[in-house]
Amino acid sequence: MAALSISTPTSSSLLPPSRQVGRWTPLARSAKPVSFSLRSSPLAARAAAGNAPTSPVDEVVTELDAVASFSEIVPDTVVFDDFEKFAPTAATVSSSLLLGIAGLPNTKFKSAIDTALADGECNALEKHEDRMSCYLTKALANVGAELAHQVPGRVSTEIDARLAYDTQGIIQRVHELINLYNQHDVSTDRLLFKIPATWQGIEASRLLETDGIQTHLTFVYSFAQAAAAAQAGASVVQIFVGRLRDWARNHSGDPEIDEALKKGEDAGLALAQKVYAYIHRNGYKTKLMAAAIRNKQDVFSLLGIDYIIAPLKILQSLDESVTDPDVKYSYVPRLTPAIGKTYDFTEEELVKWDQLSLAAAMGPAAEELLASGLEGYANQARRVEELFQKIWPPPNV
Repeated sequence: MAALSISTPTSSSLLPPSRQVGRWTPLARSAKPVSFSLRSSPLAARAAAGNAPTSPVDEVVTELDAVASFSEIVPDTVVFDDFEKFAPTAATVSSSLLLGIAGLPNTKFKSAIDTALADGECNALEKHEDRMSCYLTKALANVGAELAHQVPGRVSTEIDARLAYDTQGIIQRVHELINLYNQHDVSTDRLLFKIPATWQGIEASRLLETDGIQTHLTFVYSFAQAAAAAQAGASVVQIFVGRLRDWARNHSGDPEIDEALKKGEDAGLALAQKVYAYIHRNGYKTKLMAAAIRNKQDVFSLLGIDYIIAPLKILQSLDESVTDPDVKYSYVPRLTPAIGKTYDFTEEELVKWDQLSLAAAMGPAAEELLASGLEGYANQARRVEELFQKIWPPPNV
């Protein structure tokens, strides 16, 4: 799925209003990009400042306004009509997004794929697999560049899951994508690269972040993965809350999950809280993102986390639920930097993580869910390549 953030940003974060969307002519940008963010309600600034006067009687406050004061909300969608419902300020481009584009008849992004398939450099490659990989990489960058024209924030680009255990392969692919984005006047500081949280992916993140390239670690299902990613300096770490809950309902024998269940805690929410505490205890720059949100209660339980990726049906429900303006101030963050000072970590959890300690600490839930996620993403990439093979050459080529 493609994560698109929603917001009405302040004027300082907007790109030039003259920017043309839908044409393959990138324009210069001088505005500082804004990462994943949600519209700013008229009460948010006062709430952040601790000043919560009684609101005007005629002011309508929704649950979405309330939760947006504490966490930045990212809608999970590949449907472009949703741009009108929840105007995005940031986006993720992935194989699933390319499949979605290819399945729509007249989307504005279709020409970006056609341009990739018409690329002479790719066409000149002798090996079929190299040619297909080239088309996929160029299509991701072309669509990502179009999205960068439409959103003022960062664009996160999925790295092929088939490279998940190849550190140098990941780094090489990232640099290829950066070069393609730069050709379309999309600067590196507007880019994130979504990398699987294998040890090799974490090591690639460390090396890329050292060079000032922002990374987004995904498929995180254990504390060890998240801690290693934070130590590596990853810009964003993404935890799949609901998938851990689903695993816990149907399996047993994972020490990390069993410990949470013994305490009466939800496995996914408990991991998010623990990782958030760890990041703030150690002062890491990493931002924490929660995904696989199943219901509104998950959103309320995660208030204070940096980012929440939520399905549109949940966002719509929050947006349609009107609350008394004064009640908004009864919402409180469940995650605050202060928990880093009070959370009880074991000595084993505070080690400097390496490949061996990470492998030893990952339980069956993380191993199974990571493998399943990688297989799913790899299959999507193969489906895109198979589709490209069927529709090549594109029209007018």
